[in-house]
Amino acid sequence: MKIRIVSGVIAALLLFVVVLIGGVVLNIGVLIISLIAIYEFSNALKNINNLKPLSIINYLLAISFFAITLIDNFQLTHPVFLLYCITLFMILVLNLNYSLLDISVTLFQGLYIVVFLFHISLLNGTQIIWLIFIIAIATDTSAYFIGIKFGKTKLYPSLSPNKTVEGSIGGIIGSLLATMVFVWINDISYVIEIALLSVVCSIMSQIGDLAASRIKRIAGIKDFGNIIPGHGGMLDRFDSILFTAPIVYYYMYLFL
Repeated sequence: MKIRIVSGVIAALLLFVVVLIGGVVLNIGVLIISLIAIYEFSNALKNINNLKPLSIINYLLAISFFAITLIDNFQLTHPVFLLYCITLFMILVLNLNYSLLDISVTLFQGLYIVVFLFHISLLNGTQIIWLIFIIAIATDTSAYFIGIKFGKTKLYPSLSPNKTVEGSIGGIIGSLLATMVFVWINDISYVIEIALLSVVCSIMSQIGDLAASRIKRIAGIKDFGNIIPGHGGMLDRFDSILFTAPIVYYYMYLFL
């Protein structure tokens, strides 16, 4: 517990500084997280029926998206992703060493990690970017401690035996409270809209956590890595954020 708390605080402070600075520093951070997460995910997949994900293609996708942030032309993400998909199909046709399953897993990896995380860069420089991390961290922290204190009813025992319904509800409440503090500090007027976003993202954050647990169960591993003591790998720490970032972005784009 002590190691988990200390490493969690250090990671949170580092994240705070990177988001606060923003700009190219934040985009570099997103790139680094993406590259590490791709590596962790690829290692996990090696344990599943000799899968051969084309990780190099996803490394290139992450670097390409980062390059797009440097020239500040986000419209290029569409043709870049189209070229990425076409490349995967060409490999499927021309290289018989890769099966349809290998290509499908590669595409899943690219979407799950690179595309989802890139939504953080899309919100770079906006006030609402903080909600991605506030909601995910508040949900995870509240669910963890409330689950330990009051948890009795198992949420999904076959997938994640330590998670409880009480902890899940506590995570939603903790996210809502943290978000309201953020709204109050920043004097934001659209309180109801942000409160709704908080609840939706808190639920999706927990789904993201369960999705990562499912992948780890299939791969037969406990954690994706050990880069963050007490928390596991980079993907273990960002599994919730992967799901909150796109929702926050599109919610802001469509409604705010």
